[in-house]
Amino acid sequence: MLQGRICAELREGYRILHLGTIIDARVSGSFRHAAQSRLDYPAVGDDVAFELAGGGPAIVHEVLPRRSLIARKAAGNAFQEQAIAANVDYLFVVCGLDNDFNVRRIERYAALAASGGVRAVIVLNKADVCRDLDEKLLELADANIVLPIHVLSAALGDGIDTLETYLEPGITIALAGSSGAGKSTIANALLGERAQVTGSVRDGDERGRHTTTSRQLFELPCGAFLVDTPGMRELYLWANAGALGEAFADIEALARGCKFSDCSHQCEPGCAVIAAVGETLEAARLEKYRKLQREQAYLERKTDARAAAAERERWKTIHRQAQEHMRFKRRPM
Repeated sequence: MLQGRICAELREGYRILHLGTIIDARVSGSFRHAAQSRLDYPAVGDDVAFELAGGGPAIVHEVLPRRSLIARKAAGNAFQEQAIAANVDYLFVVCGLDNDFNVRRIERYAALAASGGVRAVIVLNKADVCRDLDEKLLELADANIVLPIHVLSAALGDGIDTLETYLEPGITIALAGSSGAGKSTIANALLGERAQVTGSVRDGDERGRHTTTSRQLFELPCGAFLVDTPGMRELYLWANAGALGEAFADIEALARGCKFSDCSHQCEPGCAVIAAVGETLEAARLEKYRKLQREQAYLERKTDARAAAAERERWKTIHRQAQEHMRFKRRPM
C-alpha cells in the first residue's frame, strides 16, 4: 500500500500527490460502503493509503488520521458538515483593503480556523489602493482581534516576504477569503509561478469573480504546502462551542466575572460582559458573538433532529427487512 496526499477533488474522483507525481484516483467500493457521511470522504490535504490499478485510476482505501480539519456547514439547506481542507497548520484569512474589508467576516474566519485546530493569520491585501489603513487597523484593534496581521500588496509584490516566514518544510497553509480579495495572486507569488488564474473585481461593488473554482493543494519549492480555496459566499460555522470561545477569548474572559455561571449576556443582572460594553468591549463584537451563538444553537437543534430521524428510519428499514426475511422463511417449500 502506498501513501500520498489529496491535492484536488474532482467531479468523479481525486488527484493524489505522491513523490512529486500527480495520480488520478477514486475511492474503493468498500470505502463507499463504510462511509457514514460526506465528512468521511477524502478532502484536499488528507493523507491517504492507496494502491495503483493497472491502466486505471488508483484506488483509495483509507483516509489516515487528521491532525486538523477546516470545515463549515455545507452550503444550501443541507445540515451536513463540509470539509474545506485537512491537515492545515495556518489559515491565511485574506481580506482586501478596499470595499472587501469586513471585520465581522474576519472574526467568522477566525472562529472557523479555531474550530478545526488551525492557527489563523490575517492578511490585508491591496495596500496600494488603501487610503485609510490606520483606520482599518484601528477597527481590528477595537474589535479585540489578537491575531498576527500582515499588510501587503500582492499585485505589486510588496510585503509577500512577510508571509514567506511561515513557509517551512512540511507546513501546510490554506488561503481563505471572499472572491476578489487576491487569494490566487498571493498563491502565485508564494509559488513563484502563475499556477492560479487571477481576475479583476467588478466595477461598482468591487466584488470579485470566482477565479479559483475548486480547492487545490500545491507543493512549494521549500517543502511547504499551499491550499487555495474558492471564495465562499456562505460561511456558516459548524457547531463547536470551544471554537467560539477561542475566537472570542476576550468575551470568554469577561464572562468569568458574571454573577451567574450560565449567563447568556443578554439582560441578566451582574453580567460582566454587558458592563464592559463601551469600555473594553465593542457593542458590535458582542452582537457578532451572540449571532454566532444563535447559529450554533440552531445547527445543534437541526443536526440532533436529523440524526434522530435518520436513526429512526434506519431501524424501520432493519425491522422491515427482518419481517420480509421471516415471511420468506414461512413460505411452503
